[in-house]
Amino acid sequence: MSANLIRGTFILTLGTFISKFLGLFYVIPFYSIIGGEDAAALYSYGYVPYTIFISIATAGVPLAVSKYIAKYNAIEEYAVGRKLFKSGLVLMLLTGFAAFAVMFFFAPAFAKLSLNGKETTYTIEEVATVIRAVSFALIVVPFMSLTRGFFQGHQSMGPSAVSTVVEQLARIIFLLGGAYIVIHVLDGSVTEAISVATFAAFVGAVFGLIVLYWYFFKRKKYLDELLKNDKGQADVSLVSMYSEIVLYAIPFVFVGIAIPLYQLIDQVTFTRAMSQIGLADKAVSAFGILNFSTQKLVIIPVSLATAFAMTLVPMVTSSFVKGEKSTVKKQLDQTFEILLFLTVPAAVGMTLLAEPLYTVFYEYSELGTSVLQVYAPVAILFALFSVTAAVLQGINEQRFTVLSLLSGILVKLSLNIPLIKLFETNGAVYATALGYTVSIVINLMVIRFFAGYSLRPLAKKIGLIAAFNAAMAVVVIIFYVGLSFVFSPETAGSALAIVLICAGAGAFVYFAISLKSGMLDQVFGSRLNKIKQKLRLKKA
Repeated sequence: MSANLIRGTFILTLGTFISKFLGLFYVIPFYSIIGGEDAAALYSYGYVPYTIFISIATAGVPLAVSKYIAKYNAIEEYAVGRKLFKSGLVLMLLTGFAAFAVMFFFAPAFAKLSLNGKETTYTIEEVATVIRAVSFALIVVPFMSLTRGFFQGHQSMGPSAVSTVVEQLARIIFLLGGAYIVIHVLDGSVTEAISVATFAAFVGAVFGLIVLYWYFFKRKKYLDELLKNDKGQADVSLVSMYSEIVLYAIPFVFVGIAIPLYQLIDQVTFTRAMSQIGLADKAVSAFGILNFSTQKLVIIPVSLATAFAMTLVPMVTSSFVKGEKSTVKKQLDQTFEILLFLTVPAAVGMTLLAEPLYTVFYEYSELGTSVLQVYAPVAILFALFSVTAAVLQGINEQRFTVLSLLSGILVKLSLNIPLIKLFETNGAVYATALGYTVSIVINLMVIRFFAGYSLRPLAKKIGLIAAFNAAMAVVVIIFYVGLSFVFSPETAGSALAIVLICAGAGAFVYFAISLKSGMLDQVFGSRLNKIKQKLRLKKA
């Protein structure tokens, strides 16, 4: 992998990680401001439909555009990429406004669907207000996403990374400040505070767009110089451009909306199922725990592990195109090793420390603890689906991503209500796990058929990772039991002490065993050696 690609991947990964990190820790003060699971549920009622709408509005075009521009830049046909960018801005503006209009004017219908037609803790009008507040972001975000795709197509990852962090910072500052002022200064309602919090998506997007266009005008001279060196031999019509873009984009759309689609199924079925078993009064708070509180915690290790593993996907693409099957297999081995090595201990740790972890971020909750214990292992499935879907793109079989996701969604739809009736809130998690398992199995079967790849050669390393996690779990349990005599997981300060000590001890044991056994060197290879060399140079 070239130095530019490594640098670009690192910058983009770092920006994404910082953004995700901020996105996790803002929930601590936010939860305190809005005051509990019911308010968190109201936030989810607006944000889940928005996530799906934004995926449809952008239609995977930004990522597809970056791939398309990079393709024509490589053969010095720079004008093709610029032509696509200009027309794409108009297209994104139109789709953004169309998505905004649909979400804004049909907000009452979406609210009614979310509440199963019944008014519980919140009225249909209150939910509709929150949905309308977040819909304004649809006007700006597609525009911003396409501009990021333009820069990435020019192998310039810095603007995307910086704008992502600025967007998140602006969103969180407005979200926390606005919610606090509404409730504690203006003595407003929770609905008004949540509406301000969701409107923060629009504010963040505006700041992200400002950063991108600052970069654009700063680099315009260089970009115009590229146009002067254009060969001018490719005469590509907009029709053929967008035909190719659509083929690139569809798989990106399906991967991007996978988790929101599962959340949407919960949103439209959860209240109904809970009502049918006589738990209608607990449905809203339980939904807040399911779709906001625990989901925020579970998604973080997924983002980190997937970011590390995804750095290898461009190499998989290159090797597959060249017909280097043995290299492809080796790269896929490394991709899955990194993914499992990082995700499994995170999931195990979250399961074991669910009680104090939930208390630290939110408040003590028996239901929150129970759901997090069940939900945490699903992080492994989220990560595996993302990476296997990316590998399908790498081997040019992305059409099967649609089949695998729809199959998983069908399983979720079929089993969600029956499992909720049997296991209450945890039943929704079980249905999600089964749906993702089906999707992953299909993806792996396709990878095996078209790339000749099997996970069997990794059986030994998977076994070692499982053994190391078992050892780590024993250490965590011993520390947890010992500390429970001194600290209570029901108070935030004590819970934080338990999490830091137990997680620290577990991580030390896991990485120490991995280093001693040579697993760390095998998994990270040259990356780890470079870090060791730098540390030696600093000591010298």
